[in-house]
Parts: sequence; C-alpha cells; structure tokens
Amino acid sequence: MATVSKYFHDHFVLLLLTINGFLAVAGSVLILLRLSANQGSSYIVQYRATTGVNDFTTGSISGLLSFVAFAILVLIAGGILSHSAYKINRHLSIFILSLTILLLVLTIIISNALLVLR
Repeated sequence: MATVSKYFHDHFVLLLLTINGFLAVAGSVLILLRLSANQGSSYIVQYRATTGVNDFTTGSISGLLSFVAFAILVLIAGGILSHSAYKINRHLSIFILSLTILLLVLTIIISNALLVLR
C-alpha cells in the first residue's frame, strides 16, 4: 500500500502520466475528427515505399479506428507496467512512461500521414 501512495505522490511520474493521457486523448480526437471530415468509404491503411513503386493498400474505416484503440491500449498498458515497475525501481518506471510517450507521438504522426495521403 505504501508503494501506491509513493507512486501517485511522485511529481515527475504524475507529469509523465498527464502527458501520456493528453497525447492519447488528443491523438484519438484528432483521428476521429479527420475521419468524420473525410466522409469517404475507403481509406489508405498501408503505405509501403520500399517496393520501388508507391504501394497503397486501401481499407475500411476500421483500419484507422485501430489507431484509436492502440492509443488507449498503450496508455493503459504503460500505466500498469509503470506502476508495477515502480515497486522495483523508480527509474525503470519513468523509462516505461517515457517510451509510452514516444509510442503515442508515433501513433499520431503515422495516423496523420495516412490520413493526409487520402
């Protein structure tokens, strides 16, 4: 019980959790707003430039809604892993939260790139 109160009283951990929450919500809202603005039936869900030609794969809206689910999943998993790791080492917990921020930023960048290609 003492580690729970230490975890939620650590100001740097709370800052990282807040940034994670903001990025997950902002990324989800941005994706959902861009999806409703397009009003199309097919979206580009994959882009592979390594084949020599620009290879686009189209899909339904569920392919891009998976980015929203991924952002929420990363937020929850990062928080749980960070909380569990805080009992072992504070620096490990901060590292996990920092990597969660990186994953959420990459989710926003990649989903935006796919929506711009449309």
